[in-house]
Amino acid sequence: MIPPPSGPDWIDLTVDPLPGDPVVEWATTPSSGAVVTFRGVVRDHAEGRSDVRGLTYEAYEEVARRRMAEIVEAARSRWPAVERVALLHRVGDLELSDAAVVVVVSSPHRAEAFEAARYCIDTLKETVPIWKREHWSGGSDWSPADAPLRPVAG
Repeated sequence: MIPPPSGPDWIDLTVDPLPGDPVVEWATTPSSGAVVTFRGVVRDHAEGRSDVRGLTYEAYEEVARRRMAEIVEAARSRWPAVERVALLHRVGDLELSDAAVVVVVSSPHRAEAFEAARYCIDTLKETVPIWKREHWSGGSDWSPADAPLRPVAG
């Protein structure tokens, strides 16, 4: 994945592995005193299951990208000091420990960076049409943790 050539936002859905350090480097600016990173990774258990072996993510891509942009816009409205925001989600088949989502937020101060990053990941999970299928030793099924989506509120 390549960062955007210009602009303060990096929003993407991809089948490719999500970058770590390159996103942090992109988000770090001369005036950013804080760069907060969240990486959501595939774990070996889920609600009611202790033997998860992998996940498959599917997205309604057109709507997902639009909603992800709305999340970033809302975060910027709430925390105007935020400098850069990366909101990246992987789709397709993922193995244990693969990164499924990466959120990186930079700002001059840590409070805004932490709050905006948390808002971005929490709102993504509640508003973006991305579905998770869990695979375990006995089969696979859609995650029972998926809930109805709500609109992004500014």
